[in-house]
Amino acid sequence: MTTTPPIAKADLIEGMAKGMAVLESFDTERQRLNATQAAERAGLTRAAARRHLLTLAHLGYLESDGSHYWLAPKVLRFSGSYLASARLPRLLQPTLNRLAAQTRESFSAAVLDGDQVVIVARNVSLGGQRLMAYGLHLGARLPAHATSTGRVLLAGLPRAEFSTWLKGRELPRLTPRTTVEHKAFRELIARVRREDLAIAREEHELGVFALAVPLRNMQGHAVAALNVVASPDRFDAPRFLQDMLPLLQDAARELRPLL
Repeated sequence: MTTTPPIAKADLIEGMAKGMAVLESFDTERQRLNATQAAERAGLTRAAARRHLLTLAHLGYLESDGSHYWLAPKVLRFSGSYLASARLPRLLQPTLNRLAAQTRESFSAAVLDGDQVVIVARNVSLGGQRLMAYGLHLGARLPAHATSTGRVLLAGLPRAEFSTWLKGRELPRLTPRTTVEHKAFRELIARVRREDLAIAREEHELGVFALAVPLRNMQGHAVAALNVVASPDRFDAPRFLQDMLPLLQDAARELRPLL
């Protein structure tokens, strides 16, 4: 999970923090917000949220019709710069390319950020993409509780940290198959921890099955997760798991000295 270094109160620019809170209030659930909605999501007064919205629009990070605001393409500068310069995506991409060429399946790597996973590397199958689940693109943020990568990374947290993550948290039901009860979810994560792999069967999106393994560094910390996504007919084929799991595990072992 992403950690933030401590900062002295005198060094914290509260205006910047509030502006970022407003920017982060836009997500896949609410792409368009007015001042009242942004205030509720960012924990600000309506007047403060309105000023931040106007400023962000003036700077080109938001677009507006005069009442509602939505993200402008300029925000992609942040993700584009990260994906172009960060070490982790550059290390993982050749492995994803090789797996895709070898299997003609689709692979992703993701990191945990709060209650979501962020896709930092992605490759689709060569010779025709078998499946493109909703939101599976570089920089996409997906719910950790309902995805194979999220579950692997949650299982990699220290038990006390996972308990803190889960305490008081609502697990949204995204499909009829999503695990949302805390007791059942704890049992699910315990199983992932024992087996060192996670399978998500249509819990994030109907028609999408996924298998994931952790990517650990030399200290044993899970820094990312690697998964393969398939349709139900492919995933339930007799040899799919037999073939895919060893490939993912071998890739994880090969990457470990580099992470």
